[in-house]
This record gives sequence, C-alpha cells and structure tokens, in this order.
Amino acid sequence: MLEISNFKELAGHVGHAFSPSGWEQITQERIDRFAAVTGDNNWYHLDVERAARELPGGRTLAHGLLTLALVPGLSGQIFRVTAHGRALNYGYEKLRFPEPVESGDRVRLHMEVTDAEPDRGGLMIRRNFKMEIAGKTRPGLVAVALTLAY
Repeated sequence: MLEISNFKELAGHVGHAFSPSGWEQITQERIDRFAAVTGDNNWYHLDVERAARELPGGRTLAHGLLTLALVPGLSGQIFRVTAHGRALNYGYEKLRFPEPVESGDRVRLHMEVTDAEPDRGGLMIRRNFKMEIAGKTRPGLVAVALTLAY
C-alpha cells in the first residue's frame, strides 16, 4: 500500500498502476441495505426467487451505484493519506458498468493515476478505476475519478 502525506503527492505517481485492493464479497444483505437507503427497490436487486427464474445468471444484481459506492473504501486499501489536507471529490468521468455484479460475486478495485494538472489554485488529479469481478472477463465498473487537491 502506498502511503502519502497528502493527495497532491499522487502527482508523483502519474502513469503508475498500483496493486489492487483486497477482494470484497457482495452479499444479498448488502444489496438489500443499499436498496433500503436509496429507495431503488427493483425486483432484479431484491427478489432472489424471481432472479433465479428470470435472470441469465440466476442471481440478483447489485446496484451500479452500490458498486461505485465501494470505490472510496476499496481505494483506501490501495493508498492511504497520512495527513489531512484539503481534497475534494470533483466527480467522475466515463463512468460505466460493463458487467453486472451479482449477489455472491467478489470484487476488487484497480487504480492508476493518469494525470495531475494545476487547476483553481490546486491540483486536479485523475485516477482510472476498474472494478474486477472474480471469474469474469469484463469489469463491473470503469471510471475516471477527479479529485481537486489543495
């Protein structure tokens, strides 16, 4: 795991792909809790019996936004900021969910720092994220994260 004192230090790692996070199990309980918080109660997330009958994989699907919500925690397994400076989540570009993450799947996060440019008195850092799904060829998520660090 990379340890840095502040987000700006990621600029020194442009072009570097880091070791991935550990594996994280996506349980039906986690999917159910996410549905309860967000109000996204579509059957293909929650109805295990119907999913077994009607979905190609026979399992319920994790919300795409649940997959995205795992990024901050899993990225904390890839790098750690030791001093608290100011860094703002500026958003995501090119966010896609190429492969559904199903209940029971294991996922892990890959990160590469791709760019760091001066912006608004700080540094705009771009990181490519890819959420690997164990046993599948396509990722569950790809995105470019933008962080404005001061």
